[in-house]
Amino acid sequence: MGKIKREIVVPESLAFKRLDHIAAILLPAYSRNRIQSWIKSGDLTVNGKPYRSSDKLAGGETMALNVALENLEAQPEPMDLDIVYEDQDLLVVNKSAGLVVHPGAGNSSGTLLNGLLFYAECLSEVPGGGLVHRLDKGTTGLMVVAKNLETQASLVSQLHARSVKRIYEAVVIGRPNLPGKVDAPIGRHKVLRTKMSIRQDGRRAVTHYKILRRFIAHSHLQLRLETGRTHQIRVHMQHLGFPLIGDSIYGGHGRMLLGSEAAEQQFLDNFGRPALHAKKLSLIHPTLKEEVSWEVDIPTDMVGLLACLDTHQSRMIG
Repeated sequence: MGKIKREIVVPESLAFKRLDHIAAILLPAYSRNRIQSWIKSGDLTVNGKPYRSSDKLAGGETMALNVALENLEAQPEPMDLDIVYEDQDLLVVNKSAGLVVHPGAGNSSGTLLNGLLFYAECLSEVPGGGLVHRLDKGTTGLMVVAKNLETQASLVSQLHARSVKRIYEAVVIGRPNLPGKVDAPIGRHKVLRTKMSIRQDGRRAVTHYKILRRFIAHSHLQLRLETGRTHQIRVHMQHLGFPLIGDSIYGGHGRMLLGSEAAEQQFLDNFGRPALHAKKLSLIHPTLKEEVSWEVDIPTDMVGLLACLDTHQSRMIG
């Protein structure tokens, strides 16, 4: 089936970091376990030589990936996809809630990557099927996918340089007083390995937020990512004391609506995912060399959630 071949010059900004950490940043479509297995097997080399995962690089080295295509983590599967935009270089998809982006433990099929590989055969020739970033299973909204190696390299570089603009909307428990910024490092939770947490030894994470509307006990926020850490918005909002509605992992369940009717409280209790939507995406098109952007409305479940909070507020103050 051939091989995936990719060469990336390690930027000096990543100097003195471990090889597996650098590879995870420069090859974001792949899991850390897969990257470490490639390092161990010699499929991923540095300056033509095998290195250990823990070896630190100085910057300027050439990291090369040469791996058989059958090692890809997904097979093509037919799937209904909401394609927002497509050209010869990239496509933009509006991910639905509950859709896992990439195969992993317990999700060997039925992922977004499976559907993308069926939709566009050319993605089988691009590392990771062209994925350059991810959204959590419960998060909806925009993702960009590279259709060739040149586009993938450009998008990864833009993500690393923080020039890709990502705007989200969320509904949170509580009422922030003012817009602001969260600058708090995020790392893997020390005990619960499926969670992330604020850790001083974590990777820098920055989230900007502003208030779109306040309700009696909740708020509708707009958020802009400056970095892109796992669960970043969810962890940062919990850190501020304003967890996302529906986020059972980070404290977004079990809050009562004061004076609510049974139907309103039931709607809130049964909102089964973090109320988070990737609304707008902007980047420099790798061929056009100009900024392009896309925007999609919040999905119907979040529209219903906001309507529920609005109805509750209108009754309480009316």
